[in-house]
Amino acid sequence: MAHQEMLRLRTSRRGMMEITPQVMEIVKRSQIKTGLAHIFVRHTSCSLLVTENADPDVLRDLETLACRWAPDGDPAYAHDLEGDDDMAAHGRSVLTDTSVTIPFGDGRLLLGSWQGIFLWEHRTQGHSREVIVTLMG
Repeated sequence: MAHQEMLRLRTSRRGMMEITPQVMEIVKRSQIKTGLAHIFVRHTSCSLLVTENADPDVLRDLETLACRWAPDGDPAYAHDLEGDDDMAAHGRSVLTDTSVTIPFGDGRLLLGSWQGIFLWEHRTQGHSREVIVTLMG
C-alpha cells in the first residue's frame, strides 16, 4: 500500500524548520500502520535532515559548520546568478541531502527521543518549498 502527499512550506530565511509534526500527520492520515516514510525536497538550495530537536544550540552550531563548508560570496565560485548565497546554497544542499527515509510503526514515526525532521533553508532569504512525503507499507 502506498500514500503520497506534498507539503508546501514557506521559509523565512536561512536556517532550519522542523517538519516532524506535518510528516506525522500525513502518516496518521494515510491509515498505513507499518512501513517507510520517504521525504524528498524538490529544490537544489535547501535540504532535509534528521537531527536533535531538543537543544536549539545544535541547529545554530550546524549552521556555523555549514558557513565553514560553503561560505557565501567565495570569489572562487563561478555560479552567482542569484547573489552571494547562490552557489553556497547549492553546495550546502549537496553536502547534506535532499531526502530522508524514516520507518514508522503503529501509525507513528519511529524517531529516537531527541530526533526531528528538518527542512534546512540554505538561502539567506525565505522561499516557497515543496516536500514530497511518500509512504510505503
